[in-house]
Amino acid sequence: MGFVDEVTVFVRGGRGGDGAVSILREPYKPRGGPDGGDGGRGGDVVFEVDPGVHDLSFLADHPHLRAEDGRPGGSRNRTGADGADLVVRVPDGTRVEDEQGLLADLVGAGARAVVARGGRGGRGNASLASPRNRVPRTAEAGEPGEERRLFVELRLVADVGLVGLPNAGKSTLLSRLTAARPKIAPYPFTTLAPNLGVAEADGRFVVADVPGLIEGAHEGRGLGHRFLRHVSRCRALVLVVDLSSPDPAADLATVRAELGAYDPELLRRPALVVGTKADLVDDAAAAAAALGPETLVVSGATGEGLDRLTARLSELVRLAERSGEERRPVVVLRPARKPFEVRREGERFRVVGRSVERWVAETDLEDPEQLRRLQRRLLRAGVERELAAAGARAGDEVVIGGHAFEFRPEEEEEDRGQA
Repeated sequence: MGFVDEVTVFVRGGRGGDGAVSILREPYKPRGGPDGGDGGRGGDVVFEVDPGVHDLSFLADHPHLRAEDGRPGGSRNRTGADGADLVVRVPDGTRVEDEQGLLADLVGAGARAVVARGGRGGRGNASLASPRNRVPRTAEAGEPGEERRLFVELRLVADVGLVGLPNAGKSTLLSRLTAARPKIAPYPFTTLAPNLGVAEADGRFVVADVPGLIEGAHEGRGLGHRFLRHVSRCRALVLVVDLSSPDPAADLATVRAELGAYDPELLRRPALVVGTKADLVDDAAAAAAALGPETLVVSGATGEGLDRLTARLSELVRLAERSGEERRPVVVLRPARKPFEVRREGERFRVVGRSVERWVAETDLEDPEQLRRLQRRLLRAGVERELAAAGARAGDEVVIGGHAFEFRPEEEEEDRGQA
């Protein structure tokens, strides 16, 4: 598989282990009491930046990621083991989004974000014991882990980005400035994926060769969006122009127009104009003068101007580091999800939510007192109000956690009591 910078994955945290139901039985202890342990917590799915990873090919090969489930509790108050976290190594500059928008923007070695949390382990009957119910005969089931559909994209993190039209000489320039060996050929669109190299001149800096842009790239032409997003990470830009083209000034104007149309902030970054292929032009200085007085003239074939270019790039990177913002990872913290949700399924209604489903699971539905207590908890949580707002009427079927109930509003119960 080639260079992968976009992928959709499905992640799921581990399910929490179930709590245990157990009664202590030992000689000479006729009332040993409950001793069922709690279930272990499910593992999280975590994305962590690893400098040794360069693209998203692992995620493309493994689109379904699931963390380990927690183990169930046992007798004698034994707590189940927590599920192991699934740590996925991703490249520097990974951006993660879900249906609600940005979830994490991971920049820098070791940056990490939990993209799917594991479920809570269920409580055993020892933890559920209370003065009212000293010997619970039930335990809580473990909660399911979070499930998400994620869109993951890579935006290369580099100090200098080489930007220009197709066949402008960017790959040749990268091969002469660094030890990188990109594909080089005398035709447009030779480079179909970004390439990175490390240059050394009064320090080390990373240079990125971005595939050629064409007019209309900001609208997606020629896969422009896929390439332009890599430019957005670069601290400084080198606008590469072929001096042997029919109109180098028009080529430079096209590149600047596409950068500004994609993100106007790109035009305010430290930049340098470089005229390449000087060996193919009779008067390279005159051709470069049309691009501006600060234009550098180089030739990848003969090596002309490369030493001066390397020194200027080193100065440009230092300037960009002083004037630019420090790169930091971003992890979005969202409000807690709704405790429950009411869905209409034909003639019946379904209440979905970890808390309400857990309440039903831990209730002995054959015990009238526990059933009344469950009804009061659901009423205080607002389940009845949400059911009425969704259109539920007395006598309708309501399903919670696999159990079906008849909807009886509080007003109806009060009328029956008075009668």
